Amino acid sequence: MQGERILPCASLRILNEDSVAELQDPTADIVKQAQRAMMAERFDEARGLLDRVLGPDPSNPDALYAAAVCARYRVAYAEADQYLVRLKTEQPEFGRAYQEEGYLRQAQNRPEEALTAFRLACRFNPALTSSWQAQAALLQSRGEHAEAAQAEAQAQRLKSLPKEVTAVSHLLAEGKILKAEALCRNFLKAHPRHVEAMRLLAEIGVQLGILDDAEFLLESALEFEPGNIQVRLDYIQVLRKRQKFEQALQQARQLYESDPGNPVFRSHFAIENMQTGNYETALTLFDEILQSVPGDPLVLTSRGHALKTMGRQEDAVTSYRDAVKRAPAHGDAWYGLANLKTYRFGSDEIAAMEREEAATGLPHADRVHLCFALGKAHEDAGDYDASFSFYERGNRLKKAQARYTAEQMAQEFEAQKTHCTAELMQRRFEGGHAAADPIFIVGLPRAGSTLLEQILASHSQVDGTLELPNILSLAHRLRGRDKLSDRERYPRVLGALSAPQRADLGAEYVETTRIHRAGAAFFTDKMPNNFRHIGLIKLILPNAKIIDARREPMACCFSGFKQLFAEGQEFTYGLHEVGAYYRGYVDLMRHWDRVLPGEILRVQYEDVVEDLEQQVRRILDFCGLPFEQACLDFHKTDRAVRTASSEQVRQPINRSGLEQWRHFDSHLEPLREALGPALTGYRD
Repeated sequence: MQGERILPCASLRILNEDSVAELQDPTADIVKQAQRAMMAERFDEARGLLDRVLGPDPSNPDALYAAAVCARYRVAYAEADQYLVRLKTEQPEFGRAYQEEGYLRQAQNRPEEALTAFRLACRFNPALTSSWQAQAALLQSRGEHAEAAQAEAQAQRLKSLPKEVTAVSHLLAEGKILKAEALCRNFLKAHPRHVEAMRLLAEIGVQLGILDDAEFLLESALEFEPGNIQVRLDYIQVLRKRQKFEQALQQARQLYESDPGNPVFRSHFAIENMQTGNYETALTLFDEILQSVPGDPLVLTSRGHALKTMGRQEDAVTSYRDAVKRAPAHGDAWYGLANLKTYRFGSDEIAAMEREEAATGLPHADRVHLCFALGKAHEDAGDYDASFSFYERGNRLKKAQARYTAEQMAQEFEAQKTHCTAELMQRRFEGGHAAADPIFIVGLPRAGSTLLEQILASHSQVDGTLELPNILSLAHRLRGRDKLSDRERYPRVLGALSAPQRADLGAEYVETTRIHRAGAAFFTDKMPNNFRHIGLIKLILPNAKIIDARREPMACCFSGFKQLFAEGQEFTYGLHEVGAYYRGYVDLMRHWDRVLPGEILRVQYEDVVEDLEQQVRRILDFCGLPFEQACLDFHKTDRAVRTASSEQVRQPINRSGLEQWRHFDSHLEPLREALGPALTGYRD
């Protein structure tokens, strides 16, 4: 094994405007000057320097933090509080803000509030040694010696790490990924076998989407330290992200068997069983954990997710509600209830969610979940203005974390049209894998793809799987890392693939998806974003069937806007973005129809609602399948469904969702503008 290999220089190849700004921040030197002035007790000079930064950039987190520290040193406590409120509003998970709040509360002789602040600081940035030590001292003074010892042990562990490694952790916690990468890389050049640095660089790789190198780093780190639990847990997560579900399950089983009574190990084993479709095993494990750790909100929520997927809605509701009773701020459980689509919140529940969402110190993920849950709750209650305000807030919070731009996606669409020509597509039968069993259902999320999958999966010859990420992974691999200097390497590289190479890629897809199948002659892959890769699909699997699930644009786009997706659908976090994406999708599908005539079946959701039997027969004929009544009775099919529409497809078809967007019509002008000609031409 090449134990000294480190992550390639991704930072030089994936930069966008935000990334360049991160590495070339002109205000950083001024903030450093202010910090040096404070150390010399020249507080007025420091304040003046920080005002120079905050004047043109009032939300600069480093300057706000330094200004709060400076105000505390000047005993201007009210002013310090104002800076901290601004900082926590702009950066809700900025750990140093809560650490400074802890120091401020200590200066004000408010120890209980100080302890709360230091705990929040460590939650958002576990590398804050001073906050761990401050916790230890405060807990010791309260006589809570065991918890104090744990906090002190954590502080000592951090002190034992090289300062460069601790600095990398700080940068990661504050979202400065590229600075963290540069520092971590330099450290590893001098210390190539430092396991914690390898783990951190792997975490950076995950955040940058470079999963193959993250996997290698963690695999190497485990060879150096087989007993490092955190490395193995990170390794499991990367294996799952790379769709290596069997390997992830094996690693989780190894942890579990090393200490079956450990609730953390048992929980991870349960989650990996869920990923491989072993839901009964997962539920048994969750129930065993709850016997030893009664009322754990994370376990109750995961259990609720499993029950929802299996169609046990009432049991899922009970599990989610038990979770929020134990942890009222646990947003994932609240959103689990909302995401059932059929659950209706009571007025007391809405009030509880609003109270938690308004609180300071709420983790970003919990706030996002609560916003989307409140959007759904107010929508069901008929308060559409309040509903939209929460949907919009949740989307704004998600968008702030995303690197997605509509302009870059438009370039990707154009690249597909430029390089996937009719001439190239005519070569598809000269190579590729001959398998005819995959049925791809493509389009936009919330366009009816889960309904079409449920119809097909109700057929005796079809296995319904899930939104398989395998094609996206193949495209990512073909794209390589030169995203800035050669954005069109993929799909241009498709024209250079030999017939045997295309056959190998097709065979790889068929083999790696086998884990999700039960042995039927055909299987579905309903990853909606695969419409961007139809050229790749037909070149490596020329006999695959492709169905385009389409829905009226206003209904489809707004439904996506109000849905909180687990990952991969960043274009939905803004009305302009989702409208532009739909417009690009319609245009690209026209291109595929031109270069692959007759190869794609378009199924309009509204037509399925209007005449189910006719559309079912069209779909089955296209797939070469005989008609079966079970496809019309799809809602009776007992199978796991792992999407937001899981409960809806277990009900007979109805028209209730066709016009829901009209309740929000006064808010949707940006969506109409972005859709442009697709607003009326989506059926052309």
